[in-house]
Amino acid sequence: MDFTPSARSADLRDRVRDFVAAELDPVEGELHADIARRRAAGGDPWTPSPVIAELQEKARAQGLWNLFLPKEHAGRYAVDFGTDGGEGLSNVDYAPIAEVMGRSALAPLVFNCNAPDTGNMEVLLRYGSDDQRAQWLEPLLRAEIRSAFCMTEPAVASSDATNMAATAVLDGDEVVINGTKWWSTGVGNPDCKILVFMGLTDPEAQRHGQHTMVLVPIDTPGVTVDRMLSTMGYFDEPLGHGQVSFTDVRVPASNILLGPGRAFEIAQGRLGPGRVHHCMRAIGLAERALELGVRRALEREAFGKQLARLGGNAERIADARIAINRSRLLVLHAAWLLDQGMSREALSAVSEIKVDVPNMALSVIDLAIQLHGGGGLSDDFPLAAAWVGARSLRLADGPDEVHRNVVARIELGKYK
Repeated sequence: MDFTPSARSADLRDRVRDFVAAELDPVEGELHADIARRRAAGGDPWTPSPVIAELQEKARAQGLWNLFLPKEHAGRYAVDFGTDGGEGLSNVDYAPIAEVMGRSALAPLVFNCNAPDTGNMEVLLRYGSDDQRAQWLEPLLRAEIRSAFCMTEPAVASSDATNMAATAVLDGDEVVINGTKWWSTGVGNPDCKILVFMGLTDPEAQRHGQHTMVLVPIDTPGVTVDRMLSTMGYFDEPLGHGQVSFTDVRVPASNILLGPGRAFEIAQGRLGPGRVHHCMRAIGLAERALELGVRRALEREAFGKQLARLGGNAERIADARIAINRSRLLVLHAAWLLDQGMSREALSAVSEIKVDVPNMALSVIDLAIQLHGGGGLSDDFPLAAAWVGARSLRLADGPDEVHRNVVARIELGKYK
């Protein structure tokens, strides 16, 4: 196996890194501070700053746009809406680019590579009809609109998606949707126009053939954003995570993705690459945290010594470097396996990284917080928000326990 990025991937990675340093790092702190000021003053913290649109235009003009597009989509969408080269990237080639983007909370949005839009766009690319792509995919690829994915529910243990209580019932040439979803990322943004809804259609079908995915415009009668949810005090503007209720919502049956009862098939195709993206961004976040922590440890003294030489800090810094490098190799291995085609080995590898990387990132960020002292807990530094992001990733796209169970089941199956 070869994890070496192609020349094109290495070039894009370097250009993304330079763009982040030149364009995003100087303004990111002020953009977050502006959101905090608007919230504190009772204003609107959800409408994105016009600076974001300006940065998006710069990124697109430089060919740093929709970098997540998979390699198999080398046709019109990659040419008209993608990055330099007129084709998408393999998972191995996208991985180092995602890592660089992970150093900045703003970068995925600026390069139009932010979740859940990337996953929703991949769903439309792989499973959408021509009409669905024209209506929703193309505006998403242009960043004219945003989207959300409505799967998790407050009244059931959503780590087992077959528990889902919300319904998507066929009624002639329409689908009637009822239920409540939460942690629907993106619904706080005023540009969020389309929801990908997953609901129960046929409770008598086999276990993984009962559910359907449906495209629901957010302005459809009966759709209500009940509230925005904070994550340990953070609202993650300008996207956010919301609770959404659906009351006798009717949309055309032509809004169904792929077909009734095929939601789990779509979900499996959507989540594999998405978990690689999440994990590589988390590695970038850990790298940023370690860099901040080491610089702080070299700049500050306590008890007559540099923090870096105090107690066991040098050993902890070494352990952090080892952990990041180990996790990166695990993710590249998973990316390589996905590029060979979905297999049980790839399925296990994706679950392995989903457990390992967020926990690694949490440990590294926690070290950086300790090295910053009280300041590390404040919003004067990006570490507290980074810790919350890494902690939430242990639940997003499946909790640790579910992924450990997948790995164990596959491992035990080898010896039956």
